[in-house]
Amino acid sequence: MAGPIAVYAGSFDPVTYGHLDIVRRGAGIFDQVVVGVGDNPAKHYLLDKDQRVGLMRAVTVNLANVEVRCFHGLLVDFCTSIGARVIIRGLRAVTDFEFEFQIGLANRDMAPDIETVFLLPAPRNIFISSSLVKEIFINGGDVTPYVPTATLEALRQSSVAPR
Repeated sequence: MAGPIAVYAGSFDPVTYGHLDIVRRGAGIFDQVVVGVGDNPAKHYLLDKDQRVGLMRAVTVNLANVEVRCFHGLLVDFCTSIGARVIIRGLRAVTDFEFEFQIGLANRDMAPDIETVFLLPAPRNIFISSSLVKEIFINGGDVTPYVPTATLEALRQSSVAPR
């Protein structure tokens, strides 16, 4: 019998080394990890959904038990639709904990059979966030320590690339 399917979801706008760290570690724990790239029409993204899905696929290509899919709507509905029983979330700091705890409780209320598992980042990734990467990049800073090469290239080709 195969182990539970786990989902690691986010906007991944853009994909960072912190995200990749959590995906790799989740793939080492679970038989299958589905990276769910969220697409919320009410949200403004730097990279479109196809770019975000493509980048995540590019950086996880060597992880045989990782699949990348786009999803819309509630995460628990996505999990149910693919038979996932675990949600993986990364926790960087106390501020993450409060938000993730609240979302985790809501998910548990909506889908009690789906468990949320929190993974702590590697110390070198503890401060990395997509928002921070975007801010540094938009203002002409060097984001190479924080993002895979594929992400850097996508950022350089984006409409917000410093000229």
